[in-house]
Amino acid sequence: MARRTSVVELRDVAILGAGPAGLACALLLQRLGYDVTLFERFDAPRPLGSGLILQPTGLAVLAELGLDGAIFARGARIERLFGRSVLSQRVALDVRYAATGAAWHGLGVHRAALFEVLYEALTNTRARIECATAIVGVEASSGSAMIVSERGQRFGPFDLVVDALGARSPIAGATPGFHVAPLAYGAIWATVPWPGAPFDEAALEQRYVRAQRMVGLMPIGMREGLQEGAFFWSLKTAHIDTWRERGLAAWKDDVRRVWPEAQGILRHIDDPAQLSIAEYRHHTLRRPYSKCLAHIGDAAHATSPQLGQGANMALLDALALARALAAQRDLDAALAAYARLRRRHVRVFQTASRLFTPMYQSDGRMLPALRDAIVSPLARVPFAARMIAHLVTGLIVPPLAGERFDGHRDSSRRPAQAL
Repeated sequence: MARRTSVVELRDVAILGAGPAGLACALLLQRLGYDVTLFERFDAPRPLGSGLILQPTGLAVLAELGLDGAIFARGARIERLFGRSVLSQRVALDVRYAATGAAWHGLGVHRAALFEVLYEALTNTRARIECATAIVGVEASSGSAMIVSERGQRFGPFDLVVDALGARSPIAGATPGFHVAPLAYGAIWATVPWPGAPFDEAALEQRYVRAQRMVGLMPIGMREGLQEGAFFWSLKTAHIDTWRERGLAAWKDDVRRVWPEAQGILRHIDDPAQLSIAEYRHHTLRRPYSKCLAHIGDAAHATSPQLGQGANMALLDALALARALAAQRDLDAALAAYARLRRRHVRVFQTASRLFTPMYQSDGRMLPALRDAIVSPLARVPFAARMIAHLVTGLIVPPLAGERFDGHRDSSRRPAQAL
């Protein structure tokens, strides 16, 4: 991306959180000429979790940063999302990127790989990184803001603070009218060696028992010379303690009953420490900004992972904020422009998540039965298959309002202007 001079004159910018949203935002804003300081609560920045899918939207942001080649070297191309109901043996999920008619695809990556690519790029800039500093408050007044750590330290003043602290951000949580809805179901994740046949190395594959049980495997590329997959099991958060008490052997028996072919994967899991627990929640800030403060990523809009959009939405938010700062004349106008750029896309995907999540993670019987009855026929109808595939790519509506956004296409051709 060509270096541009920002129209909004800012001196110091604080970015809170070293996840995909914070790291991408730090890269984009320092390229605009701002002095950026990133604050991270861990002693050293590090990723949390196992695998994720980068969609054409997120890949396009990485291409603009010049990092698409680095992430493709670490990831696994995904061309299909497929799932089958165990009880009915019907197809319950079938999304082919090729149905869009474009050369789009997903990329399965380990969260550590995405972190490494972004963090390495940031360390080669003038941005400062302050570790072991958990920020819990922002105090804005007279055109600047101070940030406050959990130990009472005060940093600043900053002309702009960017909250990228994730779904449990204490900054977003202090927003008037903030309401969070914890989701009943979460998941346990493990990173495992890729098992090979009969699993498709270009597909995310799942099995379901109604919507009460879900098990899946996703290719996430190479790490340390080993091809890996992300293996996950749906679990109600209220049952986590019971799951621990029952032990690994009992859980493995549950998995084998749902998906016997997973036996080879389970051989690589012999310690609970190999499994990470993810709990999900839903919230959308009505206005993702206030005086001298912008919320991006899960801090602005958290949801379930059913549509595979979380990291991609975070990267898009970072890009939208940078676009707005580069196009407006003052900070207030830029923050309002940032919200406008992302409003429709966020609303569409938050609504879609609310609609689709109960079909795949819930205690109900009617919606899973409806899912089993209609998904397979819909997948054979070209128009419906194309619409569903566009939804999964993140491109069913423009990610940035009013801007042409084609998404990253075939990895063998890197566009000169991805966005």
